[in-house]
Amino acid sequence: MEQRFTQKIAIVTGSGRGIGKAVALRLAHEGADVVVADIDLETAEQTAKEVRAFDRRALAHCIDVANIEEIQPMVDRVVAEFSRIDILVNAAGVAQTKPFLDVTEEDWDCVIDTNLKGTAFCIQAVGAQMIQQVPQQVKRTGRAERSYGKIVNFSSISGRRGRALQMHYAASKAAIISITQSAALAFVRYNINVNAVAPSVVATPMWEQIDRELACILGTGPGESMKNFVEKIPLGRAGSCEDMAAAVAFLCSVDSDYITGQTLNVDGGFEMN
Repeated sequence: MEQRFTQKIAIVTGSGRGIGKAVALRLAHEGADVVVADIDLETAEQTAKEVRAFDRRALAHCIDVANIEEIQPMVDRVVAEFSRIDILVNAAGVAQTKPFLDVTEEDWDCVIDTNLKGTAFCIQAVGAQMIQQVPQQVKRTGRAERSYGKIVNFSSISGRRGRALQMHYAASKAAIISITQSAALAFVRYNINVNAVAPSVVATPMWEQIDRELACILGTGPGESMKNFVEKIPLGRAGSCEDMAAAVAFLCSVDSDYITGQTLNVDGGFEMN
């Protein structure tokens, strides 16, 4: 495989399992050294071990991105270990399926704090570090001829329209589209590209949880909700973690240098906007 990320340092939040793990391994396969940041240190260590199997450096870091106070120490540790940060992928997230009228303040805070606040303040902390790495001459001119950093966030097709059974989750993912645009504009003078990916159904522990919650609400059998959703996807299948990782790798590569502020649907054609 082409080594597009040789000598690049990448942080991938939520990379202990699922999509985040696939992203971490894809970036490592293409030459990046990877910081595996996850709330579960045991799974982070396992992903880091697999990254090292590609003969890349890896650092497992335990973090709850919903706790802002833990974000800057992560950045400081990464810079102390690797001297710089070139890529940030915000894959950490939680989901909850619950009728609109039943969502509590606690439910709202849990989902919004992790998905939205965590993403926003990881962008802020890592973006500040990326700007520090930009040469002074570039900062003075206010225009960069090449990219000085890549940030990719995870939205969802749930962020494209409202969800009666996922009001707070859909709100968090819609807001990530907006934050992606805001960050792209804030960092444009440094040519730090900020984009997002919006998956549909992906066979992950999160979607297994969604299927169980839908089964309880709708009275369906195990796997039935996921099956019904997949049947509506034009390409006729669920996405894979590797599909998502491939899209992220593109957005982290030089091939995307002229793309910023965009949210790419990686959903088999489910949404076409």
